Amino acid sequence: MDYSGVAAAGRVSSGGGSRKKDPATVMDTMRSRLTMAIAAYSESREDELDDLRFFAGSPDNQWQWPADVLATRGSVQGQTINARPCLTINKLPQHVRQVTNDQRQNRPSGKVIPVDDKADVEVAEIYDGIVRHIEYMSDADVAYDTACENQVTYGEGYIRLLTEYNGDDTFDQDIRIGRIRNSFSVYMDPTIQDPCGSDAKWCFITEDLTKSEYARLFPDAMPISSIQQQGIGDENLSNWLNEDVVRIAEYFYIEYEPAKLNLYPDNRTAFEGSREDAMFKASGLTPLKSRNVDRKRVKWCKTNGYEMLEENDWAGQWIPVIRVVGNEFEVDGRLFVSGLVRNAKDAQRMYNYWVSAETEMLALAPKAPFIGYGGQFEGYEQQWKTANVNNWPYLEVNPDVTDGAGAVLPLPQRSPPPMAQVGLIQAKAGASDDIKATTGQYDSSLGATSNERSGRAILAREKQGDTGTYHYVDNLARAIRYTTRQIVDMIPKIYDTQRIARIIGMDGETSMAKIDPMQQEPVKKIVNPENPNIVIEKIYNPGVGKYDVCVTTGPSYMTKRQEALDSMSQLLQGNPALWAVAGDLFIKNMDWPGAQEMSKRFAKTIDPKLLETDDKSPALQAAEQQMQAMGQEMEMMHKMLQNVHQSVEMQDLERKNFEATIKAFDAETKRISAVQASMSPEQIQDIVMGTVHGMITSGDLAGEMPGQELMGEGMGQEMPQGMPPEMPPQGMPPQGMP
Repeated sequence: MDYSGVAAAGRVSSGGGSRKKDPATVMDTMRSRLTMAIAAYSESREDELDDLRFFAGSPDNQWQWPADVLATRGSVQGQTINARPCLTINKLPQHVRQVTNDQRQNRPSGKVIPVDDKADVEVAEIYDGIVRHIEYMSDADVAYDTACENQVTYGEGYIRLLTEYNGDDTFDQDIRIGRIRNSFSVYMDPTIQDPCGSDAKWCFITEDLTKSEYARLFPDAMPISSIQQQGIGDENLSNWLNEDVVRIAEYFYIEYEPAKLNLYPDNRTAFEGSREDAMFKASGLTPLKSRNVDRKRVKWCKTNGYEMLEENDWAGQWIPVIRVVGNEFEVDGRLFVSGLVRNAKDAQRMYNYWVSAETEMLALAPKAPFIGYGGQFEGYEQQWKTANVNNWPYLEVNPDVTDGAGAVLPLPQRSPPPMAQVGLIQAKAGASDDIKATTGQYDSSLGATSNERSGRAILAREKQGDTGTYHYVDNLARAIRYTTRQIVDMIPKIYDTQRIARIIGMDGETSMAKIDPMQQEPVKKIVNPENPNIVIEKIYNPGVGKYDVCVTTGPSYMTKRQEALDSMSQLLQGNPALWAVAGDLFIKNMDWPGAQEMSKRFAKTIDPKLLETDDKSPALQAAEQQMQAMGQEMEMMHKMLQNVHQSVEMQDLERKNFEATIKAFDAETKRISAVQASMSPEQIQDIVMGTVHGMITSGDLAGEMPGQELMGEGMGQEMPQGMPPEMPPQGMPPQGMP
C-alpha cells in the first residue's frame, strides 16, 4: 500500500531539468540530515506511537492495560478462564471524534485576495475556482480529514502537493493535493519555527519496501548487494536497509544560487539572464538599479540512501509538505508534540480499573438466597436447592408449619441482591469526569443535557466547551491557508500555456475560464464590435499581480443553503406576499432536481425592476446620469468641431483654386499685352472674346469665381441656363477689358 505517496511521486516534479551538483555530496548531506531528523524525533514519536495504540485500544487487544498489570491479574492476550477482569471501556474515540467531526461540519477553506495594484479581483475569483477544482479532483477533504485525525489523536499530521500530467498524450500538468496516512513516514527539518513548516530547509517522505517489491519497482537501480557494499562502515546503514525491507525516500531540499536582480521602469523586476530580462533588454529598456540576491530553488529527488533514483526541480518556492500540529512544546532542546489522547490516558486507565473492580465484586458476591423455616422445605429440598439455576414454574412449601404458640409461620422470602459499593461508583464517575477535564470537553459539548433551558444558553455553553479544543481547528485552518498559498504560487508556473481551465464556484456550479500567460494585463475583455458594452469573452493571466490567501471557517455551502431555506420558509409563512417578490430565491435554495430551472422560470413572472441588482445610492445614480449626459454633449461638440474643421479645409481649397485662376488670367493678360503691339484691335478682341466665351460655356470660370450663386440667380431669371450673356456690340470690348 502506498500510504505516503512515494510510489506515485514520480510525477511530482515540474518537468524541467535540474542543475547537476556532485551526487556524492548531495547523498552525504541527505544521509546526515535523515540521521539527525530520526534522532530529533525518536523520543517524541515513541510517545506518539503509544498514544495511537492507546487510542485504538479495544477489549480484543487490551492496549490500554500495561503488560505488568495484566500479568499480576492473571490475564494474557485473549483472557484466561481464571483471570481477574481487565475490561476496556474506551471513551477516548468519542472525545476525538467530537473535534474531528466538528471540523468536517465547519471545514476551513482558503480565499484568494489581491495584494497589489496589478492584481485584479476577477483573477482572484478565478484563483478560487481553480483551487476548488483542484480540491475536488484530488479528494482533498480526505487529505484534510486524515491530517486532522492524526493531529488530534497524537499531535501531528501532514498534507502534500503533487503535480501530474493531464493524460498520456499531453505535457499539460495539473496540481493535486495528496494524503499522507502515516505521519511517522515524514521527517521534516527539526529546526523549523513555523507550525506549518514554511521555513523548512529540507524534508523526507519515506516508505519501506520489501526487497522483492524494490527490485520490481526499480529494475535499473542499484542492487541490494551494492547498497550493502557502499554502506560498509556506515553506522547509519540500518536507516536504509535491514534484513527484510529497503527504505525509499523522497527528499526535498532547498538550494541557494547567487543571482543578480534588475529593476526596470514601472517597478518591473527580472533576474539577470532570465527570459523576462532578455525581453526587457530587447525592447530597449535599461536596468535602473541592480542588487545581488540568493535565489532559492526547491529540489526533489527519490533515493535509496546511496543512489538518486529520480531527480528534478520543484515548481513552487516552498517544500510541498504541510505540517498540521496539535500541541507543540520544546524541552531541553528537543521538540515534543502531543494530541488529545496524551493527558487523558491515566484517567482512561482508572476508569477501566474501577469498572473492572466493580464487575469483579458483583461477580464474586454470593447469590441472593431464600430465607425460610426448615419445616417449610421438607419434601421439596431439591427444588429449592436448584432455584437459582433452574427456572421452576412454581416452588412448593409446607404451609402448615407453625411456631411454638401455634401461629402459622410466614412463607420463605429472598434476601436483597448484592449491591455495588458506593465508593466504587463514585470512583468510576470521578474517572469519567477526569477524562472530560483532561480533554477540555464537558457534558454540553458532548450533547448531554444540563441545567440550561434556552437555546442561547445552550449555544453559549457549547462555545465555552469548544474553547478548550479550538487550537486544533485553528492549526488546521492555518495549514489549509498555507496549502492554498502554495497552490496559488504554483498555478502561474504550472498553467504556463494557453488552456481552458475548469473552475468551480462556491455553489458547486462548474464553468470554464480561458488562461493566456502571455498577455500583459490580468484580464482582457473581448467586446462586441457593434455594442462595446457587451463582453463576448474574458481572458485571464494569473501571473500578473500578487495574491495572498486568507482562511474562513464555517459551515459548508450546502449547510448554509439549508439554513437559508429554513429561514425563508418561516419568513414566507408569516408574510405570504413576499412570495411574489422573492419566490425565485426560495425555489433556488431547494435541494431537488430542477430547482434551478424552475427558479429561472419563476423569475420571469416577477417585475423586472425588482430583479435589478443595482444597489447604488440615488445621489450616485444622479451623478452617473449627469456624467453620462455631459459625455454625450462633449461627443456632439467633438463632431461639430470636426464638421467646422472640414468646412474650413473646403474653403481653403476653394480659395487656393480661385487664386490659381486669377494667376492664369493675369498671365494671359500679360501675354496679350506683349503681343498687342503686333496685332490689330479687331484681332485682339476676337481672341479675348473667344477665350471668355469658351470658359463660360464650359463652366470653368463660373465655378471658380466668387459670388457665383448670386450671378447664377440673377442670370437664371433672364436667360436659359447655360446661355452666355449678351455680347457687347461688334468692335466694343467687354467691361473691364483694356
